Amino acid sequence: MIDSHCHLADRTFAGDLPDVVSRARDAGLERALVILEASNEQEAAQADRLIAIWPEARVAVGVHPHQAHQFQDDPNRAAREVRAQFDRTPEARAVGETGLDYHYDYSPPEVQRAVFRAQLKLALDLDRPVVVHTREAEEDTIAVLRDAGGGALRGVLHCFTGSPELAAAALDLGFYISVAGIVTFPKAEPLRDTIRAVPLDRLLVETDSPFLAPVPHRGKRNEPAYVARVVATIADMHAIEPAEVARRTAANFHSLFRP
Repeated sequence: MIDSHCHLADRTFAGDLPDVVSRARDAGLERALVILEASNEQEAAQADRLIAIWPEARVAVGVHPHQAHQFQDDPNRAAREVRAQFDRTPEARAVGETGLDYHYDYSPPEVQRAVFRAQLKLALDLDRPVVVHTREAEEDTIAVLRDAGGGALRGVLHCFTGSPELAAAALDLGFYISVAGIVTFPKAEPLRDTIRAVPLDRLLVETDSPFLAPVPHRGKRNEPAYVARVVATIADMHAIEPAEVARRTAANFHSLFRP
């Protein structure tokens, strides 16, 4: 299994990082993709600690839409900061997470779009995939992705909770869909219906830890080991063995991120 999106560089893991990695390995995880906020020195240092403990782990570097306002004066500066950290991080495999989030008012939508576009251009320049966050911004997200290069751009919509139309549009662009612990929640049947329609060869699994712990760990700090619950839920949805879901989603991860 592979956790395709987690935040192990978050401060909440600073005190027990070796134990978290040990539990992940015991659960059968091969590796994880760890998301780093560009120019965050604390996260960069913790990522270095992580790689020393878990050399198979990989990272993505990006500017989240919540931080887009920091680059309002020069959206391209966001891409330059990501590029600088990418160049000094051998484990970097993707740009992100970046995208659009209109649920909160942390950054003006027009600034989010400009910072998003700058990072998509960087992903194309680096020939690397992009990890996309989208919340209450489906039409604009797809429009920006299409404008950025359509089929030339590779990537994933992470922690997918969107509509069937968003899933279909992303698949048409060649993107992958990543499923987190929300799919295990009792009231998530509409999401499960959408995910059932996603081909298994375009699906990834993630925890988004420390957030969104799956059932039966809901309400606790999430961690990569719990991605097994996401795998088991998808297996139940398709009436196949969890090992098959783990194998296929791991293969998809390797195809996209080329770790």
